[in-house]
Amino acid sequence: MSDREIYETENALAKERYALVCERIREAAKQPETQEAFADYFKKTAAFILLTTEVLQMQQEGTLWHRSLAECEQLNERLYADLSPGKKDVCYENSYANPAYAVGRLGSEYGGMLCFLYTECRALIAYAFEGRLADMTVLLELFVEIYTCFCDQSGTDAEEIRQILYWHFHDYSEILVAQSVRNGIDPQLDFFTRIVREADLDDLTYLYRYGEYISENELKSAQYLASLSDDQIQAMADTFTEGYRIGFEVTNKDLSKKKTVSIHYQIGFERVVRRAMDNFAKLGLQTVIFRDAVSSMENRGHGKRGCYSTSANRQFDYDHRNDSAYYLDKAFVERRLEVLRDAYETYKDLAAVFAGPAVQEVFGEEPFAPENKKEAAHYDEKQQKLLVYYANQAGQITNRYIKGEERSYTIIAYPLPAIGQDYQQIFAETVKINTLDYMHYRKMQQKLIDVLDKAQRVHITGKGANHTDLYVSVRRLAEPEKQTAFENCVADVNIPVGEVFTSPVLKGTCGVLHVTGVFLNELFYKDLELFFTDGMITDYRCANFKDPEENRRYIRENVLMQHETLPMGEFAIGTNTTAYRMARDYQIAEKLPILIAEKTGPHFAVGDTCYSHAEDTKVYNPDGKEIVARDNEVSMLRREDAAKAYFNCHTDITIPYDELDQITAVLPDGGFIDVIRDGRFVVEGTQELNVPLDALGR
Repeated sequence: MSDREIYETENALAKERYALVCERIREAAKQPETQEAFADYFKKTAAFILLTTEVLQMQQEGTLWHRSLAECEQLNERLYADLSPGKKDVCYENSYANPAYAVGRLGSEYGGMLCFLYTECRALIAYAFEGRLADMTVLLELFVEIYTCFCDQSGTDAEEIRQILYWHFHDYSEILVAQSVRNGIDPQLDFFTRIVREADLDDLTYLYRYGEYISENELKSAQYLASLSDDQIQAMADTFTEGYRIGFEVTNKDLSKKKTVSIHYQIGFERVVRRAMDNFAKLGLQTVIFRDAVSSMENRGHGKRGCYSTSANRQFDYDHRNDSAYYLDKAFVERRLEVLRDAYETYKDLAAVFAGPAVQEVFGEEPFAPENKKEAAHYDEKQQKLLVYYANQAGQITNRYIKGEERSYTIIAYPLPAIGQDYQQIFAETVKINTLDYMHYRKMQQKLIDVLDKAQRVHITGKGANHTDLYVSVRRLAEPEKQTAFENCVADVNIPVGEVFTSPVLKGTCGVLHVTGVFLNELFYKDLELFFTDGMITDYRCANFKDPEENRRYIRENVLMQHETLPMGEFAIGTNTTAYRMARDYQIAEKLPILIAEKTGPHFAVGDTCYSHAEDTKVYNPDGKEIVARDNEVSMLRREDAAKAYFNCHTDITIPYDELDQITAVLPDGGFIDVIRDGRFVVEGTQELNVPLDALGR
């Protein structure tokens, strides 16, 4: 059953309720019956809701897909006006989507909750474009229920509002979780694949069919890709899908058992996605595409997934990243886990044939350093622990149905027009980087591995303002002629080419990791420092905010992902000095995604290993040696209790070559061999990697 058939059935059942609730909202938009202090909020929110009902009506009448570009732009501006930055009359500064403004206007008792309600109502945009009248009805009824409470002129009970919100999300989680699971694995849900396959990509109005915010990034990306030849577009798609296929091959996983793949991409790249879909079809895979999160129950604000566009306002995303704090408790978590199990059991046949994600990332926007607002929702200590518990349990449930040892992935990245006036040149350079001769790199990287495999530990030091001083313990090899501790990573699942990596032994991995500036999970960190003892983070700090405790909260929430500590899950040496030179030539180092940045220096991941949930699958380097460093002391706990083994996060932190002093292999007998000295490769047979570095500034 397709999404259209599902929605037709559900919509028919909700049609009468929808008509009744819309009438009540029209009354609120004209003349709210609330206490005076809240009239402006309900009037403006009702007006926004009615705008989305107009969109739904156009969708139902079939006129939504037949508008001029000017009409599309006008509607897009109206839908996203109050998220726009700046000091205009209608903008985020004076929007009820802004928790600081909402609390300032409505008071601390109600402002936060009403700001949260309005933000949830913004999901109506997506529902309207997809024709999901039933889902719209549920949200509209929530709004009206709360509106009615404020119509009592004798006063409103804040606890009553809190309980209405609480029970709405507890009750609705059953529907939303099941939808989310199916959206990620069922190709019959074809709203997005139909856009990619059927739209006239020469007519830019197709960009507005998604119901997402459309900026210059989406428009100019689509225009630039339209200027490329068919051969160039096909080559980009081939690099993407071939990396995916090779990922199964090198990890000894059987792709023939799989039937579906999910593509993640930014709107504007449909020409490449369309060709990729064709390529995947030749591999026997149908494409699944789903929308980035629009509700707090889908972890909105924690990085983009699925099909998405440029954020209308990254501060808005950041302000609402913790919105589930309004209803998150033990009962909600246990209920959601129960529903997740039921959903996967219902769709277990679809889950079993899902091959994994194929991800096109983008980069180029200015690094974002957020403002921490006291008025925004925050998790208390109990909720932080519940989030960690939920992520752990949900990861285990997902892996039970979409087995880690059977799935794979690939990731590639391209620049956005926001990167600046050199966009087209940078795009062309990125394509070259993504297609470098991996056989050539494989040989040089093997030279590094031959040295690193002799090490008992590796010593990494920074220079200049960087004070990294870190020892990483390396897995000892029982049979060096058959085994290796480092993977020779070329351009397959992780494009572009250029790294050797290992899962460190935690015991003896100690010291400080420091970077003067780094962009992680879409957020900027100034002078980030992580301290390790036996491979576990024991302390951390940065210099983003004046208050040291605020800096610690920032790191715990966005790097440690609410965990008290994380292990070092990966140590790697990036070898793509060509990418490093591109970044310096165009002065875009701070804008590179981690996918490319991690290849431009040594990097260290905190969280799970690269082999998470697939540690028992044997993996081999091109020279035939088995990569035996797939585990660490934490991940091995899976045999006793999987809840203790995984953290469901993996964040790479790179030291750029210009902040790097030395990387030295320390041998068991106390001797040493330099791998990098003064930021340059010194192992025999790898000096060619220095050519792009030496060319800087010429």
